[in-house]
Amino acid sequence: MGQAKGLARGNAIRFGGHLLRWAALAAIVFVCMPGFAGIFGKAPVPDWGMQAYKTRTPEYAKDSAAVTLYDEIVETIDSKGRAVEREREAIRILKPQGRGHGCAVSYDVDEKVNYFRVWTIAADEKQYFAEDTDFVEEGGTGIPVMLSTRKVKVARPPAVDVGATIICESEELMRPYMQEKIWDIQDDIPVVFQALEIDLPAGEKHWQSWHNYKAVDPVEVAPNHFRWEIKDMPALDLRDIPSHPVWQALSARMAVDWGDSAADGVDSEWKSIGQWMTQLEADRPTPSPEITAEAQTLIAGAPDFYTKLSRITESIQKNIRYFIVERGIGGYQANRAADIYRNRYGDCKDKTTLLISMLQVAGIHGYYLMVDDRRGVVDPQAPSLAGNHMITAIEIPPDVNDPRLKAIVTGKDGKRYLIFDPTNERVPVGILPEYEQGSYGSLAAGDASQVIALPVLPPDANTNERTGKFTLGADGTLTGSVDAIRSGASGGELRNALKYSDDKERREALETSVAHDVPGVVLNSFEYVQPPALDKPIEIHYKLTAAQYAHTAGPLLLVRPRVVGSLAHAFDDKPRKFAIDLGSTGHWHDSFDIALPPGYVVDETPDPVDLDVGFATYHSTITAKDNQLHYERDYVVKKVELAASEAGVYRKLEGTILADEKGTAVLKKQ
Repeated sequence: MGQAKGLARGNAIRFGGHLLRWAALAAIVFVCMPGFAGIFGKAPVPDWGMQAYKTRTPEYAKDSAAVTLYDEIVETIDSKGRAVEREREAIRILKPQGRGHGCAVSYDVDEKVNYFRVWTIAADEKQYFAEDTDFVEEGGTGIPVMLSTRKVKVARPPAVDVGATIICESEELMRPYMQEKIWDIQDDIPVVFQALEIDLPAGEKHWQSWHNYKAVDPVEVAPNHFRWEIKDMPALDLRDIPSHPVWQALSARMAVDWGDSAADGVDSEWKSIGQWMTQLEADRPTPSPEITAEAQTLIAGAPDFYTKLSRITESIQKNIRYFIVERGIGGYQANRAADIYRNRYGDCKDKTTLLISMLQVAGIHGYYLMVDDRRGVVDPQAPSLAGNHMITAIEIPPDVNDPRLKAIVTGKDGKRYLIFDPTNERVPVGILPEYEQGSYGSLAAGDASQVIALPVLPPDANTNERTGKFTLGADGTLTGSVDAIRSGASGGELRNALKYSDDKERREALETSVAHDVPGVVLNSFEYVQPPALDKPIEIHYKLTAAQYAHTAGPLLLVRPRVVGSLAHAFDDKPRKFAIDLGSTGHWHDSFDIALPPGYVVDETPDPVDLDVGFATYHSTITAKDNQLHYERDYVVKKVELAASEAGVYRKLEGTILADEKGTAVLKKQ
C-alpha cells in the first residue's frame, strides 16, 4: 500500500472493483467523444435500464451537470466469503460538462470481470450499444512511482450528449481475501435512487457502519439476504467553499463486513480489522542476519532512547527509496523485511515493515498503523478499511520522556505510542507531518488492536521565523535581505521540495512566492542551508530589489511595513455547513526593519493588533525609531480543524490578519 493506494478487505475507495464515474478517473483517462459505434443491433437495453431511463429528472437536480437515476449493487457471497458483485447504473447527462460522467470497472490479477455492458439512450430516444472498440483499458494508477497490475476498463459509449442516458451493467468476481464492501452513497452529482444488497450464506453474520449519514436499517428480502435503499442523495459540491476538509472526509458512505470480518460493536470491529492486518503481516518483519547486523551497528554507542531511535529511522528514510510494485494481494501485504533491505526500495507498508524489523533488533516494539493522509477520512465511529496509507506506531517505554518525541498518544491499553511516518523522508522522528495530525488510525497489535487518535502537535513543532532588513529609496525602490529559519513539519516540507528541484526551479519557485507579496520583485541572490540531520532547522537567505514598492501621494510616501510572508487564508461571509480545515498548528514570527529615505520621517502608522480567539493568537506592532520603520508580528495556531459553528470567529481572525498585512505607514518629508 503506497501513500495514495488503499489497503482494504473490500473496496476502500471507489476505484475498488465496480462501476466508476469518469469524473473520478480524471487523473487516469481523458474523456473524449468518439464516433458512434452504430445504432443498436446486438443486445437491447435491459428492462431495468428502460425503467431507470423513464425516471424524470427531479427539480433539485436540474442545475447539475448530470444525475444518477439508478445505482444498484448486489454482493453475492459464497461459503468461503468470496463475493460476486453486480452493479447496474443509469446516468443522465444534463449539461455539456456532464459528459465526463460515465462508467468503468477496475480489477486486478485475482479478480475477474465476467461482463461489462454499456448502452446509450440518446436525446432523440435512439438506442446505442457500446462495441468492443468503445472500451479502453488503462493502468489503474496515477502515481508516478508505482508499478501495478490493477487495471481499469473505461467505457466511452456512443451518442453521449446533453439529454442522453448512459446505462451500465457489470459483474465481477471479487478478491478472495476481502470480506468488506464500502458503499459510496454520495457523489458530486445527485443520486435519485440507489441500493445495496448483500446475499450471505446461511448462518453468516454481517456488520455495518455509516459515515456522515444516518444509519438505514436493511430489509431482509430473502433468508440472510439484506437490502439497503437510499433515495434523493444530494450532490456534495465543495466549489467556492474555502478551507474545507477533503471531499472524501465529507462524503457519505456505508461499510458492511461479513464472515470472519464481521464483529459486534465499534470497538470489536476495529479490533477485528487490526487482527486481520496483524495476521496478514505476521512474519514480514522477521530480521535477517543482515538486518540484525545493520541495526546493531546503527545503535552502537547510542547514549539514549532518542539517539537509538533516530539513527534507525533516518537510515530507513535516507536509504530505502520509496517505490511501489504491487500485484494482487501484494497491494495489501508487505514484502519481507529481508527483501526490502536487499532491494533498497519499498512502499509505505514496506518501509514500516523494515522499521519494525530494525526496532525489534534494538529491543523496541513497533506496530503497523493504517491511516489516511487526508484528515477526516478515517472515522472512529465507522470502522472500515477506508484508508490509503501505512505508518508506524512505536511503543515508548514508561521511563522515556524526551521532549523531542512530540507525536505521542496513549492507547486504550495504557501504552504510549510514538506515531511516525517512515515514508516521509524529510520529517524527523518525533514529529508527524501536518496532513496526518488530528486524524485516526487502525492499530494492528493483535488482541490489543484498536483505533487511535493521531496527535495534534503543539505550535512549537512547526515554526517559521523570518527577519528582514531593507532600505527604501526616495523613488519608492526597496532593497534588502531576508533570512528565514524553518523547523519541524514546515522544514520537512521545504526539504522535500528541494530534493526534487534544481537551482533554476528553486529560484523560480522562490521568486514566484515573493512576487505574490512584492510585485515586480527581482531576486539578487538566494541560498538554502540544509543541515544533514533531519531534526535541525533549514535556512533560507535571499536578497531582493523591488522598484515602486512605496507609492507617492503628493508630498507623502506610502509604504507597507509587512514586506513578505502572507499568513491570511481565504474566507467569506456565507453560512458555513462544513468544518474549517486550518492546515496545521504552528508558530510564525516576522521581524522587518525598513531604513527610511533621507529627509523622510514616519507621520502615521497602523494601530497595533492584539487578538486571542482561543484556537489562535495574533499580535503585531509597527514602530518608528532612529529613521527606521520596524514591523513585528507573532502568529500561533493551536488547532488543525474548527467546527462550522466557529466560522464567525474564524472570519474575525482572518479579517484581522488580512487588514494588518495590508496596513500602510505614511512617510512625510521633514
